[in-house]
Amino acid sequence: MDLGIQGRTALVCASTSGLGYAVAAALAAEGVRVAITGRRADMVEQRAAELDGAGFVTDLTDLTAVAELVPRVEQALGVVDILVLNSPGPPHSTAETMSDEDFTAAIDTLARAQRQLIAAALPAMLARNWGRILAVGSSGVVEPLANLAASNVGRAALAAYLKTLSAEVASRGVTCNMLLPGRIATDRVQLTDRRRAEQSRPPACCSGLPYPPAQPPRLNPCSATRR
Repeated sequence: MDLGIQGRTALVCASTSGLGYAVAAALAAEGVRVAITGRRADMVEQRAAELDGAGFVTDLTDLTAVAELVPRVEQALGVVDILVLNSPGPPHSTAETMSDEDFTAAIDTLARAQRQLIAAALPAMLARNWGRILAVGSSGVVEPLANLAASNVGRAALAAYLKTLSAEVASRGVTCNMLLPGRIATDRVQLTDRRRAEQSRPPACCSGLPYPPAQPPRLNPCSATRR
């Protein structure tokens, strides 16, 4: 399918693995110039080379670095036509035990940083009457997920912001959408399942011998809840 975006420039956040890389690869296949971002310089360089794109080492939890990202991309590739807001998953947490610091960190990482990126890229989109903003969220926006309070809070805040913004800019050629994926067989989900399996193991069997290592559930890579 030709999406009509060949020659456009896309900034895909947190795109060295998982869903971020999958989105970047799909855009590159459509002839889009892709800006790859991540915290590990080696992975950023590798993924950018694979997709014939450009790499930008960036820590999305550092708001100062976030504020500099869009100008860096524009200087290297031109104005950003497509902004994909992916983000690293926050630590597991419960609503009962969340501290003020945890709550603030969730908002900063999953909503405030994204708003900064939008604020930087949006003016050029509006000036050209064309732009696409896509956030990778979670099914927790619709139905909050147990033990993922930080993710539930931050991603719901971003969803509310994007929904409000979409009504304001749609008539000027800019669309805002949010993906709400379920379970995807990414490294993070497999790690989460492995931890849960370990925590659910009984201390020992009746013979006094330890149980064999717990095995996480098998995931279908094509079906797969985003955390």
